[in-house]
This record gives sequence, C-alpha cells and structure tokens, in this order.
Amino acid sequence: MMSRGGAKAASSLLKAARPRLFSTATTSTIRSISHETSHLLRPAVADLASPSGMSGWIWTTRAPAMGGVRFASTVTLGEKTTTTDANPKKAENESSTGGDAGGNKGGKGIASYWGVEPSKITKEDGTEWKWNCFRPWETYKADLTIDLSKHHVPTTFLDRLAYWTVKSLRWPTDLFFQRRYGCRAMMLETVAAVPGMVGGMLLHCKSLRRFEQSGGWIKALLEEAENERMHLMTFMEVAKPKWYERALVITVQGVFFNAYFLGYLISPKFAHRMVGYLEEEAIHSYTEFLKELDKGNIENVPAPAIAIDYWRLPADATLRDVVMVVRADEAHHRDVNHFASDIHYQGRELKEAPAPIGYH
Repeated sequence: MMSRGGAKAASSLLKAARPRLFSTATTSTIRSISHETSHLLRPAVADLASPSGMSGWIWTTRAPAMGGVRFASTVTLGEKTTTTDANPKKAENESSTGGDAGGNKGGKGIASYWGVEPSKITKEDGTEWKWNCFRPWETYKADLTIDLSKHHVPTTFLDRLAYWTVKSLRWPTDLFFQRRYGCRAMMLETVAAVPGMVGGMLLHCKSLRRFEQSGGWIKALLEEAENERMHLMTFMEVAKPKWYERALVITVQGVFFNAYFLGYLISPKFAHRMVGYLEEEAIHSYTEFLKELDKGNIENVPAPAIAIDYWRLPADATLRDVVMVVRADEAHHRDVNHFASDIHYQGRELKEAPAPIGYH
C-alpha cells in the first residue's frame, strides 16, 4: 500500500513538472509548482514513517529538489518579473545601442555591470553636446594669421634626403588624384595622422625605459595625430572614398607606418624634418583646393556639422571655411616638426624644450 502511494505521488509530480522542465521559469512558476505538488507529497511522507519505506522517501524528496535546482538556474534572484517582448532580439538591440559612431542621438545608453556611465555634456548655450569623438574643451578657433610661406631650406644631407623623399611621394599622388582635391585631402590625412602617433608612442616607450619625463612632447605629438584624424573625419563627410581608394589607404598606411617607425628609430631629426616638408606640401595642396573652390570647379557646399563644432565655425560656414582652418592647422604642424628637428640638430633632446601643447 505504501509503495503504491509513493509511486502514485511520484507519477503525479512528474506530470505536473514535465511541461516546465525545459522552459524558462520565473519565481512565480516555481511557487505554483510547489503549491500544486505539496499535497501529493504529504501522504507519501506520512506513509514513509517506517524503516521499510526509507528508500522511497529518499527518491521522492530528491525529485523535487532536482527540479528546483533546474528551475532556479534560469532565474535572476531579486529581479522583477517583466513581460516578454514579442521580438527579444529587437528588445536586446534597443537596450544596448546608444547613438552612432560620431555622436549621441538620444538612444538608450549601453548597459554595463561596471557602472561606467557617460556624463551629460552641454554646450555654452545649454544644448546637449552630440559628439562622442571629441569634447567641447577640445575645440578651438584656428589661427588664420599664421605665415603660410615659411620654408626650411635644406642644408644637410639628411635635410635633402627628407626633402626629396617628400617630393618623390608627390608625383604618384598628383598622377592618381589629379584635380580631385576632396579625395586627395582624405588620402593625405590618412598618412599625415601617422607620424604624430608613431613619434608619441616611441617617446612614451623611451620615457618608460629611462624613467624620465618627456617635456610634454608625448602629449604634443599625440595631439597632432588626433588633430590630423579629425581632418580625416571632416573630409569623410565631403568625399566618399571608393573601394579601390580604401584599398590604397590600407596599403599606403601599412608601408608608411613601418617606414616612418624605422626612420624615427634611426634618426628622429630626419623623421621630424620629413614631416615638416610633408606639411609644407599639405599647405600647397590645400591652397590649390581653395583655388578650385574660388573658380567654381568644386561646389562650395555647407560645412559638415562636425567641422562647425570642432573649429567653432559659424553656423553658415562652407567648405571653403573648412579648407582654410585645415590649412592653418597644417602650417602649425609644419612649425612644430621643423622645431623638433632643429632641437635634435643642436644636439639636445626634445624634453629640454617645452612642448608646444595646444599650438593650433
């Protein structure tokens, strides 16, 4: 009689739990199963008071325990029960996506266990700052009064080598891009953003090896690299690169990065001098760009929003205004790199001269 009652209780228990064993359960589901099966277990436990029924007692009590563990593994304790969305993938995307690559368009922030939350930043007029790639305190007004005609006359062998290396790179560039100055500027910036990063990285490693400060030159060179990258982000809004131009960027960047890395290790004075001449060529290219805009050969479209905020341009700024401020930036980079090369030529180290941080 006892074994028949135990078997009946076990059978009823499995029937009640079977539909839920392989589904996502909530705390309320577990409670309902426990309520449904509790009255089935009482008779069995009562009948198992005698020693002869001990094996049946062990079996019947382990079955609900095993079911309880399986259910509990799918429950987050302390969470409130929420209604399941008809499209779970859509709900997941909505909760984990926050804005695009360049700005913050009001979407929900990315959920994180670590509690790293972006602070809300506003402009001076109280409107929300929409860019994640740079902050209001990194913006500036370009100095358009800088002398664009400065040129370092090559005097030493390394100077001439740097000068003619840059001149030799100009010929294939002219041949490939011709009068397409928007695409030319975009390609130029993918190369111009490399030297500052390489120089800053090598100075950073040198500072760590020698346990010494850099005089601010690490920050100055990385600042230059970031400024050149912002030029690229701006021209990406004006000229859309074709697939073969993207492939060319990958090739040129790979070759130039490694060549400049090796050149900087061998002779920093040569590396900085070459960048100085590269910036002189950039000034010339942007001057030609302005001539084409003035002639009407290139449409003077409105300035991209990212350029207006980064250089604090007026709301009605045009592409010509953008080219003007970018050319001024290149003139400042020219001065910084020729200055760095001169320091090395005088037998000094960069750390001995204060770095021109924020020199735009």
